[in-house]
Amino acid sequence: MWRNVAKQATLKSQLKSLNFPPFPRTHSFLGASKEPIFSGKFKFHSLNNTSPRPGFRAIGEISTREDLMGKPSFAFLRNSDSTIGNRCGGFCPRGYVSVAEAVSSTDVEDNVSSADEVQELLPEMRKEEEKEERFRRRRGLNANPGIGSRKHRVLRRRQVKIEAETWELATKEYKELLKDMCEHKLAPNLPYMKSLFLGWFEPFTDAITKEQELIRTGKSRQAYAPYFDLLPADKMSVIAMHQLAAIVMTGGEHGCARVVTAACMIGDAIEQEIRIHNILEKTRKKKENADDSKNGVEGESPAVMKEQENLRKRVTDLIKKQKLPAVRKIVKGKDDSKSWNADARAKVGSRLIELLLRTAYIQPPCDQLADSPSEPRPAFVHTSRTVSYENKKGAKKYGVIQCDPLVLKGLEKTARHMVIPYMPMLVPPLRWRGFDKGAHLFLPSYVMRIHGAKQQREAVKRAPRKQLQPVFEALDTLGNTKWRVNKSVLSVVDRIWSNGGCLADLVDLSDVPLPEKPEIEDEALLKKWKWKLRAVKKENRERHAQRCDIELKLAVARKMKDEEGFYYPHNIDFRGRAYPMHPYLNHLGSDLCRGILEFAEGRPLGKSGLRWLKIHIANLFAGGVDKLSYEGRIAFTENHLDDIFDSADKPLDGKRWWLHAEDPFQFLAVCINLTEALRSSSPETYISHIPVHQDGSCNGLQHYAALGRDKLGAAAVNLVAGEKPADVYSGIAARVLDIMRRDAQKDPDVFPDALRAKELINQVDRKLVKQTVMTSVYGVTYIGARDQIKRRLKERGITEESDIFGCSCYAAKVTLTALGEMFEAARSIMNWLGDCAKIIASENEPVRWTTPLGLPVVQPYRKLGTHSIKTSLQVLILQKETDKVMVQRQRTAFPPNFVHSLDSSHMMMTAVACKRAGLNFAGVHDSYWTHACDVDEMNRILREKFVELYETHILENLLESFEKSFPTLSFPPLPDRGDFELREVLESPYFFN
Repeated sequence: MWRNVAKQATLKSQLKSLNFPPFPRTHSFLGASKEPIFSGKFKFHSLNNTSPRPGFRAIGEISTREDLMGKPSFAFLRNSDSTIGNRCGGFCPRGYVSVAEAVSSTDVEDNVSSADEVQELLPEMRKEEEKEERFRRRRGLNANPGIGSRKHRVLRRRQVKIEAETWELATKEYKELLKDMCEHKLAPNLPYMKSLFLGWFEPFTDAITKEQELIRTGKSRQAYAPYFDLLPADKMSVIAMHQLAAIVMTGGEHGCARVVTAACMIGDAIEQEIRIHNILEKTRKKKENADDSKNGVEGESPAVMKEQENLRKRVTDLIKKQKLPAVRKIVKGKDDSKSWNADARAKVGSRLIELLLRTAYIQPPCDQLADSPSEPRPAFVHTSRTVSYENKKGAKKYGVIQCDPLVLKGLEKTARHMVIPYMPMLVPPLRWRGFDKGAHLFLPSYVMRIHGAKQQREAVKRAPRKQLQPVFEALDTLGNTKWRVNKSVLSVVDRIWSNGGCLADLVDLSDVPLPEKPEIEDEALLKKWKWKLRAVKKENRERHAQRCDIELKLAVARKMKDEEGFYYPHNIDFRGRAYPMHPYLNHLGSDLCRGILEFAEGRPLGKSGLRWLKIHIANLFAGGVDKLSYEGRIAFTENHLDDIFDSADKPLDGKRWWLHAEDPFQFLAVCINLTEALRSSSPETYISHIPVHQDGSCNGLQHYAALGRDKLGAAAVNLVAGEKPADVYSGIAARVLDIMRRDAQKDPDVFPDALRAKELINQVDRKLVKQTVMTSVYGVTYIGARDQIKRRLKERGITEESDIFGCSCYAAKVTLTALGEMFEAARSIMNWLGDCAKIIASENEPVRWTTPLGLPVVQPYRKLGTHSIKTSLQVLILQKETDKVMVQRQRTAFPPNFVHSLDSSHMMMTAVACKRAGLNFAGVHDSYWTHACDVDEMNRILREKFVELYETHILENLLESFEKSFPTLSFPPLPDRGDFELREVLESPYFFN
């Protein structure tokens, strides 16, 4: 409890931005050091709260002022003997042009002194973990064998260091590298980007030091001055360099970082490190005073020590009485640091960017034909971009930091040497007990990703803890699932990646060559060349982004592969959907991520598990096989055992059959697992770590069918038993085909779409309509459906714009008609939800509701205002919520958001029930995972929980809450419901399959 109080008082800061869709925003890839997880290479860290404080969003446009690029404040010396005083003033950049493996000069485990500052926190944390364990026993949470043991204490200490100390260690290594370089007069062999960071470190630090000296002497009275001198200059330089590199690498602007985003991220990272720095400084001074007392040196006076002891007793007593507000008030009074506002963060970040622009230079490779070496050039340039919008007049201008192409290429190749934010934890996460209490030990953790939505934050904070306990328990269950890296699959991925990628959906490591410009001045040829050039450049930008993304995923996998296991703390979005807080290598990710991960705990397959492993192979192969009955899928697997064995034995040197699967890396993992099981002396006792998935059948429509008790819709999405799974997409495609055949018989003079119907008859299949059917639950519009179908037709070679547009318009209209006929009840419920939302939003109120598990939801859609911040670099404009709601957005978003809140409730109910039944559980929205031997039990539980969820009067309760909140408004009556018997779900084998 004391740890949480300290965390609340000292680390309270901005909400962690994610997004989604999961993680849609810019995220820093530089996170806490994970040594010795990262043994052999030194890494750099950043606390990943990358968005501005609640209420502001760093997504605004800017009005550019001047570019304040200056001259370098240091010279690139041609002689490595050159030094200034007793420091290394420069080095020959040509010694840093090759990418090489780093040799670690700092090992966190060996460097005991660097962790001294946090040792005094460990006794309190041990008390906290003992309380955690007692709570787990009472609640029936998965036991953590060895908690309190020496091994667990070692892991706990490592986790503390990971979260609290890495900027200091990174700074220390830079200084040690510079010192060694000066002493030995040799440039160390480092990865390319790390060598650049080292070259920028000293001049950048000197520039920050000079700025801080001006502030101390009163010669600088800039608005950022009060905040700029709270952290050592060397640490500030490391944070700013790596944060900017992170944004460039992951920001989606291909070599650019928007100034507004970069300034806010850097300012926020500085503020958070100041808070941790203050904690460590206080504990360091306290330790020094204790050492002085032992050595007979006069320390704090007895009166002061007595006062501190009395204060501690008072705080402890208040904690026991659960009077947390009083505790926070006391601790806050002793905390010198105050939360910064958006202006302060932006101004500090902008000034650091400006100083980095003046000091960071890069040495181009030597041109052997040139008479003299190339001159150093700026690594980053402050410039602007103009963006225009289709169907809108005018354009917007925003400032960017453009990085040199050499830096951009270096970032792509150096991701493996970087550190990731909010890494998987080495110990189970702290259980959730409030909005910002739970998950990580030191890193700011928030139970909900609100992205600046103040009303949503306040709604969760005001909710009683007892009301939120089911949500907290579900998140704790997901966070306590222990994972490990599948080394067999990782080794295959590494081989493919080192050989150029371009296999199993991995991107090609090389760029597409640019087309040559036509030699003749032909306007048509030139126009065609420009279009092709633009397309190739776009393709190369996308490849670069994919390469960076894969490098980051593989970096995490390599760093975690030797751990016995690790955990993913989870939080939720405003609808209640759960996500791992670590953004890269997690089970919500791509096939690559899922193939690399497996449960750390293994369980014997048993007869049932062996059967489900065979079914799982067929599901992952897909291509229609996953639509067969269970017996058909088992037969498919048994008929391909030779291919499975070959894939497991020689994944890259054999027939490579596994590459034909829809999810190749997951498929390969199961091939290896099944091969080992079948070759063992007793396949049923073989220990399997593979998670087996059970996925909903178009889950959104399943929820609508249950809400409306719709018999026809229920049959289409497997809420009732059948000999084989019903395929809703094929059903809609068949209905679309029937309508088009009927239309094709009509007179084109009377019905112009008859010609289009004839043209499209041979194009209709499940793939043509699948995306539209999937997104129908999210309220897809006619225009959205038209664009989806247009893309499918383009893929099939229909290129004439006039033909494809007319055909896609007609096909979209027919598809939506077929959907309305098959899911009439779903459409009526969607319309009712939208009508209610419109009535509420028309009163300038957001739509609110409470999920069946007690989570309060407030739709965040409000009109955005702007807030200008004048910085030393340029004028930044942040976007800020206003009091005006967006009526149309509130209306269209409510039906899908409401259904998402229901599917999240179902998943959480299932997770908690599985935990209480002794199962390992992982959830990916509408895909539930457990060990092969436990699939039958999980299937029983998830069906029971679905029935339990919909036996409550969900729509009636929703209408009642609306009428209670808005007694003066008149809402439409509930839509009619059908006579589907909900308990038929219990007997449906393909409900989740």
